[in-house]
Amino acid sequence: MHVKPAPSPFRRLVACGRRLAEGRGASPRAQDVLAALSCLALMALDLPGLTAADNSLNGAGAAVVLTVGCSTLLLRRRMPWAAYLTALAFIGWLHELTLIQFALYSVGRYRGRRAAVLATVGYLAFAVSVFCVPGWPEPRAATLSAFLGLVVPIGVLASAVGIAAYRHDLVRELEARRAESAVLNAVQEERTSVARDVHDFVGRELTLLTVRSEVLSMRARETPYAKDFEELSDTARRAHLVLNEIIVQRGERAATPGVDGLAALAEESGRAGSPVRLAMDPQAHGLSPLRQAAVYRVVQECLTNAAKHARGETIEVSVRADGPHVRIAVSNSLPAGAPGRAPVSAGSGTASMAERVRSLGGTLTATRTPDSYEVVALLPHG
Repeated sequence: MHVKPAPSPFRRLVACGRRLAEGRGASPRAQDVLAALSCLALMALDLPGLTAADNSLNGAGAAVVLTVGCSTLLLRRRMPWAAYLTALAFIGWLHELTLIQFALYSVGRYRGRRAAVLATVGYLAFAVSVFCVPGWPEPRAATLSAFLGLVVPIGVLASAVGIAAYRHDLVRELEARRAESAVLNAVQEERTSVARDVHDFVGRELTLLTVRSEVLSMRARETPYAKDFEELSDTARRAHLVLNEIIVQRGERAATPGVDGLAALAEESGRAGSPVRLAMDPQAHGLSPLRQAAVYRVVQECLTNAAKHARGETIEVSVRADGPHVRIAVSNSLPAGAPGRAPVSAGSGTASMAERVRSLGGTLTATRTPDSYEVVALLPHG
């Protein structure tokens, strides 16, 4: 019996294992299948040596045993210890060190640092007991050299790469959760902003309704309609109080400006280095205050995004009637080499802008081409 070195140097574990077994863009199941097939292909290179060794295996038997062993990698996400124990059995029976590389990587990748360290220590202890048993045919010096030069680096490197991948997965998941939290917070803030605007706009109308109904009730004091006007005044007053109670976090923020504030936005953007061409249909002034606030919010967010990612480019802003809707279109060219970003879900600001439009029954789409970016929002006239 003799030590069967890994068919490929352990340096190829990084280049092959990380690039093939964990190929980006593939589904988890496809990655597991690819890892199992890669391990089987590497061990198949040493199939003649395995059948020639003293292990009672012929060519077909060795192929079946290796296939069954590699199939444990299909369970490496849920049961990485199954592949690990099988790899230890392969070391004791076949002196095969390929499967243990994938097994240690899987333990580190899907169970973390502590499990990887424990698995590595167990692997080294088992290898010592196997390679240093009495009666080993090779000289002890050669066995020690093989152990220190091959067995130890294989285990340590495989575990280290797995731990690094595990930490990378944690960082990526944390970033995804932070991005999701930012979008949710932005949507919630936009809903609060809409509620404040409702309070400001509707509350103003309720105040006028209360005052007018009180005036009418005084004028109709001697008529049969006096009681009706008084009830109308009380109802308007109670509605205003309920509105105040519902929107408790009003603060000191002023209401979102309407379409009259677009000119000031365009001037501010021009002073910041991004000139704006504003084309506005006069019918936009007839929109309700909440819809005007939505128009302002869409244009404001688009100008902010353009200033971040296309500074210096001219921004085209159009607000016009389009059948039963008002169409808000904001587009700008993109500088060469601008980083790609996904449309609507790309950031929290765009998500809040879309929430504002949806709250009024409208739609918002964002389209990116290699040289331009356009946001189109449709709002019903209401």
